[in-house]
Amino acid sequence: MFVDVHCHLQFKQFDPDRAEVIQRAKDAGVVAILNSGTDLESNKVSLELAKSYDIVKPSVGIYPTYAESLTDQELVRDIDFIKEHKQKVFAIGEVGLDFHLTKDLEKQELQKRRFKKILEELAPLHKPFVVHCRSAERETIDILESTGLKRVNFHCFTGRQNLIKRIVDNGWYFSIPSNVTRNLQFQQMVQLIPLRQLLTETDAPFLAPPPKQRSEPALVRFAVEKIAELQEVTSEEAEKIIYMNFQQLFLTS
Repeated sequence: MFVDVHCHLQFKQFDPDRAEVIQRAKDAGVVAILNSGTDLESNKVSLELAKSYDIVKPSVGIYPTYAESLTDQELVRDIDFIKEHKQKVFAIGEVGLDFHLTKDLEKQELQKRRFKKILEELAPLHKPFVVHCRSAERETIDILESTGLKRVNFHCFTGRQNLIKRIVDNGWYFSIPSNVTRNLQFQQMVQLIPLRQLLTETDAPFLAPPPKQRSEPALVRFAVEKIAELQEVTSEEAEKIIYMNFQQLFLTS
């Protein structure tokens, strides 16, 4: 019962063999793949993939640098698209802040305003949020805490230990990518976070366990195995608890 709560099957890296990739995930025991959109076009693709493959669940988002590039009218258009398809939407994401890619302070402030508007407009849909934050972890947490949202997952979080504690204290979740097998920062995080707040992802086609290779959802089992080792439980127990976490966050309103 493996789950990949964050990947990008719409990316061109999967054009040659997308169907085979999804079948390999099924064969490996993956029961749910959250395909994350980043803009209007990829959100449409994510919804189409979910229609074609039963284990693919559409997560539709407005990526921070994309949000920053939109006019006010375009942002409303994208938000309205998500609202119009709320019955089909499994989660909202990825959304958040990225100050690693955006250094300009005015654009960073614009990102923050856009993120706040996205949360304000879409929180009433009662969907879980999948959050991206890079070099803006504190700012992202501050904004989320101001909303009172409870159903939040931080994907590929790389913030400091005191910020990890704030997320844990808020009852939010972390999804750990399969390259935790070789990434010391993710390994240290896993040891700090209660197992009941951990999920697994691949961020495919990125962050494969073997470096410089394409990742895919079937590889999410490597994250489960490493989490089990670091939390000192069996792989079977880790798999079961992570699946229960998935149910709690994504299937319980």
